[in-house]
Order: sequence, then C-alpha cells, then structure tokens
Amino acid sequence: MNEVGFGTGNWIALIIYLLATLLVGVYFTKRAGQDTESFFKAKGRIPAWAVGFSIYATTLSAITYMGPPERAFNTDWSYAAGNIAIIAIIPLLIYFYIPFFRKLDVTTAYEYLEARFGIVLRVIGSLAFTLFHIGRVAIVIYLPTLAITSVSDINPYLIAALVGLLCMVYTFLGGIEGVIWSDVIQGIILIGGAVAVIFLGAFQIDGNFATVAQEAMQDKKLISVDNWKFGTAAAAIPIIFIGSIFNNLHQYTASQDIVQRYQTTGSVSSTNKSLWTNGILAFITIPIFYGMGTVLYSFYNNVSTLPEGFNTSAIVPYFILTQIPPFVGGLLIAAIFAAAQSTISSSLNSISACVIVDLKQRFSKNNNSEHDVLFARIVIIIAGIFGTIASLYLINQETNETWDLFLLVTGLFGVPIAGVFAVGIFTKRANSYGVIIGLIVAAIVSYFIGKTEITPFTVSVIGFFIAFIVGYLASLPFSKHNKNIVGLTIYTINDQYVKDTK
Repeated sequence: MNEVGFGTGNWIALIIYLLATLLVGVYFTKRAGQDTESFFKAKGRIPAWAVGFSIYATTLSAITYMGPPERAFNTDWSYAAGNIAIIAIIPLLIYFYIPFFRKLDVTTAYEYLEARFGIVLRVIGSLAFTLFHIGRVAIVIYLPTLAITSVSDINPYLIAALVGLLCMVYTFLGGIEGVIWSDVIQGIILIGGAVAVIFLGAFQIDGNFATVAQEAMQDKKLISVDNWKFGTAAAAIPIIFIGSIFNNLHQYTASQDIVQRYQTTGSVSSTNKSLWTNGILAFITIPIFYGMGTVLYSFYNNVSTLPEGFNTSAIVPYFILTQIPPFVGGLLIAAIFAAAQSTISSSLNSISACVIVDLKQRFSKNNNSEHDVLFARIVIIIAGIFGTIASLYLINQETNETWDLFLLVTGLFGVPIAGVFAVGIFTKRANSYGVIIGLIVAAIVSYFIGKTEITPFTVSVIGFFIAFIVGYLASLPFSKHNKNIVGLTIYTINDQYVKDTK
C-alpha cells in the first residue's frame, strides 16, 4: 500500500497541539510542587465535571478510540454494550465503593487493602498496577503510532519518542492537576475530532446520512436479533455486557489511575457527580465512535475504495490523511494522539503515586513531602523512559507478541484484584491468607482459560468470581483475624474507621 504524505500543514497543526498540552503542565508546575497532597490529589480542588472528563479520557486510549470505528466498519455496534456497562456500575460505585475510598482519604486504591487485609495485599496490588501500566504505556504509544505510520510517511521512531517525551514532561511538571486539565482538553479534541470525521465523511456520500442509515440497516451494521443470541457468529450482547461489568469494576475500583481521581474533588457528592459525568460521556459517545465506522463503511462503498489488503485498524487515520484538507487533518490526527496522551499521563502519575505512597512513604521513616514531590517526578521520568523505550523496541521488532505476553501475565491480577476489593467490602470473614490464595488461583485459572477460545469477557467474569469465592472460602479454615474492620465493610459502612496503630 502506498504511503500518504503527512504534509507541512498537518505537521504544524500537530505540533501546535503538542505544545499546547505542554503549556498546561507548565501552568500548574508551582502549585503541584507544594507537597504530595497537591501533586497526587490536587488538594481536592478540581471541579466534578473536569474530573468526570478526566476519568473518561483516561479510560479511552488511542486503541479504544480507533477500535470501535474499526469494529463498526467490519461488523456492528454490539461492543457498545461495554459503554452501557459503565453506566450500570455507577450506582454500585457510589453506594458501595466511594464511601470507603473517601472515608480513608486514600491516595492510592491499595491503602484500602492494607486497612482491610494487611500490608502484603497492598504491596501486591500496587506492584501489579505499576508493572502492568509501564507495559501499557508502551502499547498505548506503539499501537496508534503503528496505525498512523502504516498509512503515512511519518517516521514512527520520531513520533513515538515525541509523544512519550511530551507526556513525561507535562506530567512531571503539572502533577495530577496538570494531567486532569490536559485530559479535559484532550477529551474535547478527541470527541470533536470524531464528530468532524462523521460529518466530513457523510457529506461526501450521495444522500448523506439517509444513505448511511439505509446501508447500515440493510447490511446489519447496527444491532440485529443475532446479537442477542449465544453461539452465533455475531457478538452476543449479554456476554459483552456482563464481561464489561467486571472489566469496568476492575478499572473503577482496583485501578489506581481512576481511583486516584476520586480524591481530587472537594466532597463525596462531587466525586459522585464526576462519575455521572463520565457515564453520560460514555453514553453519548456510542453513536459518535461507532458512528465513525458506520459512516466510513458507507463512504468506502459509495465514494472511494480501500487499497487491496488494507489493514482496517488504520481506517480512521487513512481517511483523515486522504480525504481531509491539510491542517484540519493534522488536528484530527492530534485527536488520536490526545486519546493516547490522556492514558499515558494518567498512568505515569499513578505509577508515581504507587511508588511514593505505597512503597517509599509506607516503609521509610524519613518522609518529607516536598522532597517526595521531587522523587515522584523522578519516578515519572523513569517509568516514562522505560515505556517509551519499550514502544521503540516494538516498532523495531515489528511485533508485539512478547509484550502482549508481558501484559497478559501482569494483567492477570487486574480483574482478580477487583474480586479482592469486593470480598473485602461485601464480607466480614475474608482474611489476608484466604484472599491471597484466591488471587493466585484466579490468576492461574484466568491464564489457562485465556489460552482457549473463550471470549475475554467470559475470562473476566470467571477471574472475578474465582478471586471472590475462593478468597472467601479459603479464609474460613484460618482463625478469625483480629484486625479492626469496623467501617471497612458494608455492614458498618456508616461507621468511622479507626486505624489500628499497633
């Protein structure tokens, strides 16, 4: 396939966007450097709507930004059930999870695990998150770079290094406050970019949206009866929805990059509002992101054709670079990198929080908040360098099989750790011995089940319930722990937790 020239106009637009994100970090540098409360929690001064935007942008990487259009182009909208699942768990988060995170005033999610089970679970959760997200940074840089450079003459090493470097710098400077406000800008850009692609594509089709809708219905490109059946070629919406419930429970209850944002607002009610803002965005972007793929399906049926053997994972950047005028196209390519940067910066700040709060401050007797901010910034640079170098390695090797294995192994503890949080909140008898056994069994079973043809959504459900059920049952043979858990389970949700100082 012939590459498309990126062009001077597109470069100008992309560079303007990248520099603008850098300026956001510069703006918040002084305030972020006051202490770790400012650097990691912004001292609770972020408005709810901005935090909601940030949560949304963090969970939406460039991979997911380009994935729904490709899926809608090739199949249908069935995976939109995952967005609905986000809305479905919000009441659960508000009533059963947020009270504990806010009550403990945690900086990291894993502080709850120590309060409930002990230091070992906190360290396991924190290290698993850190390792997984260093790998995730590499993949989030690599995959969109691969997609864009596969259809353009951009140097992949240059663009990957540039994105990684800029994310490191503005996360280093602005702390979580800089990250969140950058996320707001990036969220607006990525939604605006998707809407622009829809209209620019549809208006070139004879009949515009009427033709798009007719072909989508005719070719079963939206939702059909088959999507509700099990065992058919079409993706079964019930499986996608249920599996997404547990994937999202992991992200919203056991993943530091999201949980950290719960403390950046001034009150519990503001945190709840931020979750509903995120849910509304998840819902309204269903027709936007999947609509992109549907419009492009109609466009390449009626107006133009794709090159032979075209990899549809690059369908969005290919359309932008071949059908949209220079500079405007550069802004839309910036939307793809906006989705990547919002995820990368969140991962870097959260990795830093885990290392500083869960490891350095937890085990060191000599803690100075201002010095710890400097240490946190150093951790951001180190994690960013590792992630960027790994992405450059993947580009050089032109394969990500080894890295996929790394992500699989470290990610195996993701959904099971969500099961550990759940068994801690919803039961009184679970203890550290039992939940460690449950976590290990869930990770092993998930690994082997993941090698079968069972859908990833099913693996998530199984991993969660094994961690929960085995963790609870394995706790029963051990004597009841003497930890103070008043205020840490739903049975005493309204009671104040008093930290055991023994």
